[in-house]
Amino acid sequence: MGKIETPDSATRGILNVSRRTLLKGAGGLALGIFFAPLMRGMDALAAGGPLEPNAFVRIDLDGTVTVLAKHLEMGQGSYTGLATLLAEELDADWDKVRVEGAPADVKRYNNLAFGPMQGTGGSTAMANSWEQMRNAGATAKAMLVAAAAQRWSVPVSEISVDKGVVSHAGSGRSAGFGDLVEAAASLPVPEQVQLKDPKDFKLIGKLELRRKDSTDKTDGSAIFTQDFKLPGMLVAMVAYPPRFGGVPRSVDSSKAKAVRDVVEVVEFRDLPHGRSGVAVLAKNTWAARQGRDALVIEWDESQAFTLGSEEILAQYRDDAGKPGLPATSKGDTDAALAQAAKTVEADYEFPYLAHAAMEPMNCLVKLSSDRCEIWNGEQFQTVDQTIISGYLGLTPEQVSLTQLYAGGSFGRRASSVSDYLLEAVAITKAARDKGVDAPVKMVWTREDDTRGGYFRPLYLHRVRIGLDQAGKLQAWHNRIVGQSIMTGTSMEPFMIKEGIDHTSVEGLANLSYAVRNLQVELSTPSNIKVPVLWWRSVGHTHTGYVAETMIDEAAVAAGQDPYAFRHALLESHPRHRGALELAAKQAGWDKPLAAGAEGEKRGRGIAVHESFGSFVAQVAEVTVKADGSYRLDRVVCAVDCGIAINPDVIKAQMEGGIGFALAAARHSAITLKEGRVEQSNFHDFQVLRMNEMPKVEVHIVPSAANPTGVGEPGVPPLAPALANALFAATGVRLRKLPFPAQIKA
Repeated sequence: MGKIETPDSATRGILNVSRRTLLKGAGGLALGIFFAPLMRGMDALAAGGPLEPNAFVRIDLDGTVTVLAKHLEMGQGSYTGLATLLAEELDADWDKVRVEGAPADVKRYNNLAFGPMQGTGGSTAMANSWEQMRNAGATAKAMLVAAAAQRWSVPVSEISVDKGVVSHAGSGRSAGFGDLVEAAASLPVPEQVQLKDPKDFKLIGKLELRRKDSTDKTDGSAIFTQDFKLPGMLVAMVAYPPRFGGVPRSVDSSKAKAVRDVVEVVEFRDLPHGRSGVAVLAKNTWAARQGRDALVIEWDESQAFTLGSEEILAQYRDDAGKPGLPATSKGDTDAALAQAAKTVEADYEFPYLAHAAMEPMNCLVKLSSDRCEIWNGEQFQTVDQTIISGYLGLTPEQVSLTQLYAGGSFGRRASSVSDYLLEAVAITKAARDKGVDAPVKMVWTREDDTRGGYFRPLYLHRVRIGLDQAGKLQAWHNRIVGQSIMTGTSMEPFMIKEGIDHTSVEGLANLSYAVRNLQVELSTPSNIKVPVLWWRSVGHTHTGYVAETMIDEAAVAAGQDPYAFRHALLESHPRHRGALELAAKQAGWDKPLAAGAEGEKRGRGIAVHESFGSFVAQVAEVTVKADGSYRLDRVVCAVDCGIAINPDVIKAQMEGGIGFALAAARHSAITLKEGRVEQSNFHDFQVLRMNEMPKVEVHIVPSAANPTGVGEPGVPPLAPALANALFAATGVRLRKLPFPAQIKA
């Protein structure tokens, strides 16, 4: 890619502007606020080269428009969304738009929702780029138009642009982008541009746009980390201790080194994230795996974690019997519960969950004395640069990260401690110390990935709700017990306030249902040493389930329809209501559910939940057979995510989130026995099979609000909607995930 200058110190001040200030604002924002720090000076625009007015777009002499994506494409459609925003304001020909991953550079590619940090996550890609990428496209367009006006000696106001062609109707002249690139590159970058009125959008909101990553992923030309190779590269595979916290006591590598194509065996231990292991480096993956399997290792487990899932849950139940730290305290919940006409009490259990992305963790590292180069499905650039440079004694600028496609992530590649990247760097460094100076690609097997930790935490909830004589919700008391994702990470100062990890309580601490008395408490055990991390939709994975199944129980206890009960309690939340109403309408909630075959029972359930600024409601329809086995027949989903940039991508993400959540509801669980992870591959950590996927209908709530995320919000409502449907069919409440294979009344 062509050279793009970095901003001066003024940029750093702008990067510290708060998320609220950056995401709020009118349609035509001055570049002086959002974009000036990214502009290049005229002296950096080489004559005869491409047009690069800013850090996000390059237009070449052949008219090709290259969008520099600061967000990782891991299947969620970010490349297409970012390109749509820029191409809309540029009025580019969609067929001539391509996308490539931007380099790691927080000064140019800061995630405006995170602060001074480059990274992808929290369903922020479109929200934080909404005006930034449109400004980038509008700026390039203004320069092309100015070049044409100068060449044809006509006013700028008389020139139009459509599908990559600049035209002047009065004279009949026209030129493609490529014809104007050199002239435009010599012009000054405008300091202010006007963005389109949404009524004039040609690409945003259109269903027919083809995704920018589809062709490459279909014909096999897409480059993932596993595809990327460097000359002389070695492959590393690691033997990890069977329990978290173990370290090698002794290593016999003689048999491993006897394997053909094995080059070296190295150890790493006591890394900043606490992991240790023994790596075999070889000329190919098969040799590395054979060599690893031939290692003879005695592990020191004196400091290892040895509890099993049942022991952890027993401790959590005990913790739930004691007051936790208050996350929300409104009214007098204890008094309201004591006076309630009806109460409902329940304990909920949620297991550890692996992310199970289709591409297991991997990372390629090239190391020299003053530079570290990394190729990776790179999701957390600034965090990774900071941690790796600190480990190596380099500056962050000396660590380059090349962003490749990622075969899924669901939170796993956004490691708050840079675990697998750091291990790949440590292995490469250890090899260099032994005289093996070669690039190293660390490769995990599915078994490594399943057992490797950084799971969605195990949680236990203890809930009591109270209703008055008229069936109105009066009180909600909720104790949550589980590990903190943020403790011990660089994000702890921002995400943990007065002992409360926001990610543990989100979705309940800010419960949307109107209740006068609300007490949400959190207990965070310090003795549980299982590595944990965010998992698609983070805390909402469990809080959404508790909220939406308990509100269903409240509706039944009140003798009211579950939809009507929710609707009444959401009077002050019109966007929740809008999604709820659309889902119910499209599902035919007011009509009886069609009967099943003889011996079958059918049920319908509903749920609505807000996460990451988006509002999603789902209606699930199930059929339960006489033996208690069941199938999810249909899911009707309504989503309000603001302006729909790419409706087809939105629908795909809702469908994908539903499938992802259904796997967790029906099958998936990581369990420990004496500190060892019991699962190893898809046979015992089962993800969804194609024949289990229901018919899904997705409906988008029309909105003029700024866009919000869709990668995660489709997940939280599915499991409670399914559980509520199963209750409607069987009368059985499900408070432990995953659900049993058979459910009988």
